[in-house]
Amino acid sequence: MQTRFIDSIHQIDATQWNSLCTSEYPFIRYEFLAALETSGCTSPATGWQAHHLLILADGELVAAMPGYLKTHSYGEYVFDWSWADAYRRYGVDYYPKWINAIPFTPCVGPRLLCKSALQTTELINAAVQALTTECSEKNISSWHCLFPDSATSEQLREQGIPQRLGCQFHWFNRDYQNFGDFLAQMSSRKRKNIVKERRQVIEQGFVFEVKTGSALTEQDWATFYALYRNTYLKRSGHTGYLSGEFFQQLGATMSNNLVLINALQAAENGAQRVIAAALFMRDSTTLYGRYWGCFEEYQFLHFETCYYQGIDYAIANQLTRFDGGAQGEHKIARGFEPVITHSNHWIKEPGFRNAIEQFLQQESKQIHLYAEQAEQSLPFK
Repeated sequence: MQTRFIDSIHQIDATQWNSLCTSEYPFIRYEFLAALETSGCTSPATGWQAHHLLILADGELVAAMPGYLKTHSYGEYVFDWSWADAYRRYGVDYYPKWINAIPFTPCVGPRLLCKSALQTTELINAAVQALTTECSEKNISSWHCLFPDSATSEQLREQGIPQRLGCQFHWFNRDYQNFGDFLAQMSSRKRKNIVKERRQVIEQGFVFEVKTGSALTEQDWATFYALYRNTYLKRSGHTGYLSGEFFQQLGATMSNNLVLINALQAAENGAQRVIAAALFMRDSTTLYGRYWGCFEEYQFLHFETCYYQGIDYAIANQLTRFDGGAQGEHKIARGFEPVITHSNHWIKEPGFRNAIEQFLQQESKQIHLYAEQAEQSLPFK
């Protein structure tokens, strides 16, 4: 097998890349990665230099790993700031590092793409060898595989690439016919809390619209980007990782994977205006909660727009899972269950490698304990 790296998704044909996407998971598709790059969201200037790994057999592309050279750790959701700080204190460079990840997207899914759904030991070996050589020869401190499916993570662990655990909260559809069926599985007090929250949103004058596919317009994207940008400015003082051009391009190339839920409120002239919105992506089984924004804050509006409306949509469209994004213990009371996530990390410097491996072993015990405690706090009967 031969391996090489490319510094732009545009250096490969879209059909070739997508032929390796054997699942419906949307974030690995050429269109998504190209939208990030074309819009400038992933670039050397933003600290996300594309550096995708290609694996070939007799000149034919058989596998790939989407990857980036990083000069910081923002937008990853597997936090290694303490590792970078330790490097800094010892006068060693932690950046650049290489990550196999979907930028700004903490959603579990395929990370080694190949024509067969079976990720063979030979392909894993080729990827590990190529990445280790690339880091060793080009002053790259480490390589990291973030949020892979559990099978890929386990294969990497078996190849000696230490595994790290995390915990997210996902909602699962237990063959519910409607939101009431879902609530009926909860204890009385938890059920009443959610009913109260939803009622207060309605009493504040909100109605909701769901837009998908060809119904999404350029104006929808302009409005959503304004909401997204405004929320980032209020919370973090910057305009967010993503640009208006990114959302416009996503709407043009992946509209069938997009679900936009707008929260509308009547204006003084009687017309309705968008106050908040949540943007989701989807495939045939899963809804992925991705981005949110609002012009004005209202009680429980975030929970309704981002979670309850998403659950309603998942039930109505017979989706089996709703991935609500990273972190968020507030999701537990709303029926989102703890899910263990994985990442794998190769560290070039032996002293740091040993210290980090010991840390990961200790951290894993705490993650399992945390997930068990979260499971006990679920609102179900």
